[in-house]
Amino acid sequence: MSSSDDTVRLLLVDDHALFRFCIGAWLSSVENMTVVGEAADVAGAIAAVDEHRPDIVVMDLGLGECSGVDAIRQICSRHPDIGILVLTMFEEDKLFIDSVKAGARGFLLKDTGPAAMERALHAVANGEILIDQRIAPLAARLLTGRYAQERAFPELTDREYEVLELMAEGLDNGMIARQLACSDKTIRHHSMHIRTKLGIETRSQLIVHARNAGLGHPH
Repeated sequence: MSSSDDTVRLLLVDDHALFRFCIGAWLSSVENMTVVGEAADVAGAIAAVDEHRPDIVVMDLGLGECSGVDAIRQICSRHPDIGILVLTMFEEDKLFIDSVKAGARGFLLKDTGPAAMERALHAVANGEILIDQRIAPLAARLLTGRYAQERAFPELTDREYEVLELMAEGLDNGMIARQLACSDKTIRHHSMHIRTKLGIETRSQLIVHARNAGLGHPH
């Protein structure tokens, strides 16, 4: 959230200009929220995030030839502290799972009411994970069923899982950062998010937990 006050800074990504205009006008009228930018495609989204550094990106998944999931993955890799709230008309299990894997913290359908949308934005700004109640049963089924069987810790994004694997191998933050071509600060953010999602307090406990789950080949 903005360091100067409690205002939540938002960036809108949707390929429909009228929708961006309408939701942007409404969000600009909501107390403690401001729209700092918008984009219509993946490339524009990445550039806008780099420029404006919003607290939250409100992301559509249908962005012309590219998927919003691609944008989510790139944004979370570059700026893991930025929250992504998916706002889509597609109620499909694969899109939900792909969004969560890419790093989205929230998933809402476009017919969500203003009050629920406002609550979701505040939740994501506070680091919480919020799923539309119509998707929640699907989410629970997928995260504890088919998807959970694919790998350990399905609640982690692909990059978080990669960081955890390297931690389990015994690499420190600097070594992980060099291997993944990012900064130490980014790795610290990933580590914090991993511990929060898994409910683990310390790095040493996290490493033991990961190794018990079969991750890493410590040197």
